[in-house]
Amino acid sequence: MIPFDGVLNAEIVLPGSKSMTNRALVLAALAEGETLLDGVLDSEDTQVLVGALWQLGLDIRHIPERRQLRVVGTRGIFPNQNAELYVGNSGTTARFLTALLSFSNGNYRIYGKPRMHERPIRDLVEALQSLGAELQYEANAGFPPLMVSGNMFRSVSQQPVALSATVAGSVSSQFLSALLMAAPLATRFGTVELRLKGNLVSKPYINMTIDMMQSFGVSPEITGEFEQFRFATQTVYKTPETYQIEPDASGASYFFAAAAVCGGSVTVTGLSRQSLQGDVMFVDCLEKMGCDVKWNDHSITVSRPVGKPLRGISVDMNSLSDTAQTLAAVALFAENPTEMTNMEHVRFKETDRITDLAAELRRFGAVVEEKQDGLRIIPPAKLLPATVETYDDHRMAMSFAVVGLKVPGVVICNPECTQKTFPDFFKLLDSMRNEA
Repeated sequence: MIPFDGVLNAEIVLPGSKSMTNRALVLAALAEGETLLDGVLDSEDTQVLVGALWQLGLDIRHIPERRQLRVVGTRGIFPNQNAELYVGNSGTTARFLTALLSFSNGNYRIYGKPRMHERPIRDLVEALQSLGAELQYEANAGFPPLMVSGNMFRSVSQQPVALSATVAGSVSSQFLSALLMAAPLATRFGTVELRLKGNLVSKPYINMTIDMMQSFGVSPEITGEFEQFRFATQTVYKTPETYQIEPDASGASYFFAAAAVCGGSVTVTGLSRQSLQGDVMFVDCLEKMGCDVKWNDHSITVSRPVGKPLRGISVDMNSLSDTAQTLAAVALFAENPTEMTNMEHVRFKETDRITDLAAELRRFGAVVEEKQDGLRIIPPAKLLPATVETYDDHRMAMSFAVVGLKVPGVVICNPECTQKTFPDFFKLLDSMRNEA
């Protein structure tokens, strides 16, 4: 990469949120009626879910020039009752499909890239099995590929029943999100009760899931702070007709980080404090490090005056874990150490985002103390040029590209891995040079 020699002054328009796009696709597929999804993300992670829903027989029409998808819902009764569904390395696709197909009427195989077959899914599978689902591991217990039989209620009597399941939330919040979105399909047989076991990671994603479900007409009865969820008999999703996807807040973190690293100002449009995405709060970390943050009704601006130093901070990353690599990149430029804690669950993402992140930070000369649940990063007196291994992890590539804006000699291996969630990332990053 060629370093940026100047002060940033850029306004960025981001693609849609991957997390919201994939949730909206599932909800629209399970709804009654046709839904227009506006502002959708078109990336590898969303394409594999759209492809799987097509294979299941759903009527989905893509309008790329408007970033829209039209989805005709089937209330979970899929026309194609046998399919092999490829999910790439998309955790949301694998986990959401596993849950909703367990309540369907067919037999399916879910498989993906080799790394997907190393990402845990046991907690979700056991919760579904306690509801009566028929799932089998094809190879290693606890991991995909999976065989899902949607005949889970053939032994259920015609009388209403009370179904219940307990799910652990310490590995991934996607397990609970998957169960929540799929649960209304089971209410045709009676009430459904879901209970959370232990601590829940990434709570903002559950808030997002529930809010989006409410937009599609379903509001579970919630006890405590996500302790228990109850769905009444005959709960049915209704289409809102049009659903607006927000710009991607996780993707925004790289551009906010660029302002912190290079100096100057970056504004991202379409995000605000009212966002459903918890990752908008990443800017609070940058503010603590010495940046200025301005919240507007429809945009967020991060700036750092040239000459104002960045401070290291200590931060609990549990609710911001998708931005951990971004913060680590900024930490390289701070005057003192940065410590990130309570993010052990990121070891089970596209790569081990603690061990592998530590290895790449050290290439720049940083001293990194690795802990089971996080990292302590001691920045070097002078950053070294480095070739960054990305481990086929899109967030590794995008985070260290920010370092390359300031440090000469940075090479990002396999930059194409950003196709997973942000196909135009490098093009958009480079556009800031022209706006400055």
